Amino acid sequence: MGLELYRQEGSKKLRCGYTTGTCAALAAQAAARALLLHERPEKATLLTPKGVEVSAPVEELEVGEDFARCAVRKDAGDDIDVTDGILIFAQVRPIPQGIQVDGGKGVGRVTKPGLNQPMGQAAINQVPRQMITQALSQVLEEGERVCGLEAIISIPQGEELAAKTFNPNLGIVGGLSVLGTSGIVEPQSLEALRKSIEVEIRMHRAQGEKQLILTPGNYGEAFIRTYAPLPPWPQVKCANFIGASLDYCAQYGYEKVLLVGHLGKFVKLAGGVMDTHSRLADCRMEILAAHAALAGGEPSLIGQIMEAATTDGALELLQKAGLWEKVRQTLLHKIQYHLERRAAGNFSVGAIIYNNIQGFLGETSQVKGILGLMEEKE
Repeated sequence: MGLELYRQEGSKKLRCGYTTGTCAALAAQAAARALLLHERPEKATLLTPKGVEVSAPVEELEVGEDFARCAVRKDAGDDIDVTDGILIFAQVRPIPQGIQVDGGKGVGRVTKPGLNQPMGQAAINQVPRQMITQALSQVLEEGERVCGLEAIISIPQGEELAAKTFNPNLGIVGGLSVLGTSGIVEPQSLEALRKSIEVEIRMHRAQGEKQLILTPGNYGEAFIRTYAPLPPWPQVKCANFIGASLDYCAQYGYEKVLLVGHLGKFVKLAGGVMDTHSRLADCRMEILAAHAALAGGEPSLIGQIMEAATTDGALELLQKAGLWEKVRQTLLHKIQYHLERRAAGNFSVGAIIYNNIQGFLGETSQVKGILGLMEEKE
């Protein structure tokens, strides 16, 4: 049974799903009912923190002398989620008192500071732990039992799927995290990605790091590996969330931040665009054309730039016209200006731009100072 909750995304109606934390709590509730109330529940139901009631079928129920175990299948709705359709198990057994929640096979362990749970603990975040605890408490109360309960959450496919998530970067080993703050998955939500970036930035700072390299994605990582002047600072892939990532760096007290990105992304920074997704702002050619005009470009060249399909194509036009050096300098100046405005004096910031054809294309005025190669200009 799918969750009948939808949200509108433009002209599309997208179905919501429920989180791994909701699945774990549902499974724990059903296992507890089987163990303490001697039921064989076909479904489990609970109220999520968002206030939405969720019901899901109970699968693979097994009851032993002193335990019960069952699973709930993850339903991510229309969200693109590697965990969609997997089984999340809870095994419940009585203990003398209290409620304990831990992770078993396929649930990751925290190995670095700065995450939602302490080092050594299962990567079951605070809200899912509260949901599981509340579900078990309600069954204890209904059964009028004076014992406590232990719930072990496991995800058989967790270790395999974790390689496709941010967990390896975060120092979560051995499996997936059990996540969720509302209990509900919003389809195609970018908030989860933004939160993952924040967690990674916070984690590096909690480990004592004060310098950071931000890059939008895999191409940036590949360039960084080949560019000798860059120090071995921690790196975070910030996707299109340049501005939000800089805000997190300020929030967590970084001192130096370098951004490394492709011309096609970072040209937008020269226009003050801090979320570089093309659906929000695809002003690459307009910005390049404006800087070409400032550099003295002929109207015919400006028109060609406006019609160029890629920034690499526009760069070739500028180089043929002998204007690239002037455009490069004004672009880098404006990129630095907008980065400093966003950083608001909280840390030193600079940017390096490249493309996949020529490699290094330039750096803003503060980069050498940040790297300790020269004194920063006042």
